[in-house]
Amino acid sequence: METQVNKIALVKPEQAAPVTTPVLLRETVEAPDRAKPAQTEVRPAPVITTEKSTGAPPPAKRNGKGRRSLVLLVAALLLGSAGSYFGYEWWTSGRFMVSTDDAYVGADFTTVSPRIAGYVTTVLAETNKPVRAGDALVTLDDSDERLAIAAAESQIASQTAAIGRIDRQIEAAKTAVTQAQAAIDSAQADLDLTAADLKRAQKLKQTEFASPQTLERATAAQEKAQASLDTAKAGLTSAEANVAVLQAQRVEAERALDQDRNTLDQKKLDLERTVIRAPFDGVIGNRAVQSGQYVSPGQRLLALVPLSKVYVDANYKETQLAGIRVGAPAEIGVDAYDDKPVTGTVESIAPASGAVFSLLPPDNATGNFTKVTQRVAVRIAVPANVAAESLLRPGMSVVVSIDSRAGGKKVASSE
Repeated sequence: METQVNKIALVKPEQAAPVTTPVLLRETVEAPDRAKPAQTEVRPAPVITTEKSTGAPPPAKRNGKGRRSLVLLVAALLLGSAGSYFGYEWWTSGRFMVSTDDAYVGADFTTVSPRIAGYVTTVLAETNKPVRAGDALVTLDDSDERLAIAAAESQIASQTAAIGRIDRQIEAAKTAVTQAQAAIDSAQADLDLTAADLKRAQKLKQTEFASPQTLERATAAQEKAQASLDTAKAGLTSAEANVAVLQAQRVEAERALDQDRNTLDQKKLDLERTVIRAPFDGVIGNRAVQSGQYVSPGQRLLALVPLSKVYVDANYKETQLAGIRVGAPAEIGVDAYDDKPVTGTVESIAPASGAVFSLLPPDNATGNFTKVTQRVAVRIAVPANVAAESLLRPGMSVVVSIDSRAGGKKVASSE
C-alpha cells in the first residue's frame, strides 16, 4: 500500500529569489512499494511568487470600477430619458402621423418648342441657369420672314391702288346713271310733245283741215320719241348695272386687301416667333439645341422648370387614406437635407389610384386574382417661401408624414 506524505517547508527570504514575499515550497515524499526497497524521492517544489498584500485593493483598480459604474449609470439614465421622451412623443403625436417614403418632389415644367421652322442662329439659354418670363432663349434665322413681310406690304399697296381705281370707276358709272336719267326725261318730254302733235293731226284729219302727210309725220315723230325714251331707259339700266358690277368688284378687292393684311400680320407674327422666349420664370434644363441646327415646329429644344412652384406627390396606400384630410398639415423630410424638414399642407387627393391611369389598366374580370394594395397620390403644397429658396428639385425623394388629427375636408367626401 502506497502512502504519500506532503511536507511544507518554509524557505527563508534571504535563501529564495530576490522577492519580498516568503515562498512556500511543497515537498512530496512517496512511500516505497512493497516489492522495492523504501526510497525517498525529493522533487523540486515550484516557486510561487506573490506580491505583498496590504489588505486593500490597489487605488487604480478601485477608480476604474467606479468610473465604469458611473458610465453605466449615466447611460441607463440617458436611455431611460430617451425612451420616455420618444414614448411620450409617440403617444401624443407619433401615433397620429400617417407616413410614407414613396413620395417625390414635382413641378409643372414645360418643354420649350419653336412654332415655326428655321435654322438656329443663337442659343442664349444656358443649362441650369435661371431665366425670367419674356427672356430670349433661342433665335432663328428671320430673313425669310422679313422678305415675306415686304412682299405682303407690296401686295397691300397694290390692292389699295386697285380699290382706288374701282372707286373712281364707280363714280363715273354713277355719273352715267345720272346722264341716262336725264336722257329719259328728255325722251319723255319729246314723247309727250309728239303725242300732242299726233292728237291735233288726227283731229284736223277728221275735219279735213290736215293732209294725210301731216298725220303720218306726227305719227312717225311720236314713234321716234317713244323709241328714244326706250333707249334712254335701257341706258339707265346699263349704267346702274355697271355701278353694281363695280361695287361688287370693290367688295372683292376689299376682301383681298383684308387677306393681304392678315398675311402681313401672320408674317410679322412669324418674325416675332423667330425669337423663342421663356413663358414664365424658371430654370433651364435638358437643353437639346445648338447653333446652326434646323428645327421644326413642336420639336423639343429645352425644358423650363418653375422651381418656385414645386409640390410633393406622396403615394399613400389605400389603407392609410382614412385619416388624411385636405388642408391637414404635413411634414416633409427631404433626403438631401436631413436637418431641414419642411411643413406643407395637403392640397388634393387623386381621384383614382395610379394603376387606373396607367397605359394598360388592370383587368381582373377573368383569371386568377391576387389582391395588391393600391396607392393613391396625395399632393402636398409647399409654402411659397420654402419654394423660393430653390432647395427642392423635381424628382427628389422625400418622406411625408400627415397629421391625421387635423381637421379638413375628408378624402372620401364628394363635396
